[in-house]
Amino acid sequence: MLQISPTSFRSILVLQTKFVGDVVLASALAKNLQLEYPGARIVFLCDARFGGFLTAHGIASEVITFRRAHMRGTPLQRGRELFRMMRELRQQRFDMTIDITDSKTSRILSGVVNAPVRIGHYPTERPMRWYERQPANVRMKPYAFGEQHYLYRYLSPLEALGVDLRVRVPAIRPLPFETTLALALLGKYRLRPNAFVAVHAGASFPGRRWQPERFAAAIERISTETGLDVVLVGGPDENEATDKLVATAKAPVVNLVGALSLETLLALLKEARLFLGNESGPMHMAAAAGTPVVGLFGLTNPAQWGPVGVPSISLRPPMPCDCVGGDLCRRTDPSKACCVWRLEVASVVEAVRELLARTEVSLEQAV
Repeated sequence: MLQISPTSFRSILVLQTKFVGDVVLASALAKNLQLEYPGARIVFLCDARFGGFLTAHGIASEVITFRRAHMRGTPLQRGRELFRMMRELRQQRFDMTIDITDSKTSRILSGVVNAPVRIGHYPTERPMRWYERQPANVRMKPYAFGEQHYLYRYLSPLEALGVDLRVRVPAIRPLPFETTLALALLGKYRLRPNAFVAVHAGASFPGRRWQPERFAAAIERISTETGLDVVLVGGPDENEATDKLVATAKAPVVNLVGALSLETLLALLKEARLFLGNESGPMHMAAAAGTPVVGLFGLTNPAQWGPVGVPSISLRPPMPCDCVGGDLCRRTDPSKACCVWRLEVASVVEAVRELLARTEVSLEQAV
């Protein structure tokens, strides 16, 4: 096990090229690194959409960003984007790189930086081909500290470094200015803090989105039974599912999908009484903000990807799942399976009811 003085690391590069939920989980790694190596620069390589969020909330000292659309574009676009990243990375000097993305691209970038200490997963999540190389000279376990939640895949570098685990779950406090914006927005729609349910009906793949008409039916029952208002949240590319929900909903909803920055979304989620939504980045944001969560899962196992650090209920249909998605499904790929469609409205409403009752006492004590 590597034992190095905390003063040995003045600059640390974290290769995190995935999605907002991964960024939220990785914030716990960043916090532990900050505590262990005070004064060190913690630099994240990330999607350009997340750069401001990471630096504003103190998760990263600096960011080096890339444009995901270019990385998924033509070979020429991808090549240019990779070259730009490599050039920017080579202009800086790092004492350590931590590859938590564990991809072909991240391994290439770790090799390009060639820091004295290079931490990578062993074995890798996707086996390397004969011509690929693992540039890491410090190997970390797939999961650390005897846990199997994906959070501990991102905390695994700490165990490899012999660093004590001080922060076990992500906790991201909204910025005061963003809280002011969120409260003003609630006031505009005559909504009260802690008196609404934040609902996220979107997801990256149609099969991971619980049916909009079922969301609408659940919202109607929740609103009628509890008197809570409903606020729809999500990114600008999630309007299709939201529009179907709004067209079907009989209960009044406030639609803020595509209208909020990540910073304001976090502040708004903090003010919610409860979050209800698909397994997604906003689900992890709500948990990091301290809001109770009802998460809807399909083929993805909640034991690995469920919300952490807050009272929560994760719903998943019985497995193995009888295919309901037809040609849309890729049964072995959790990101392209439609199992969540099998969840019934009654079970979702009951979970919301149960979680509201479970958290009522603690909220009263907090007041």
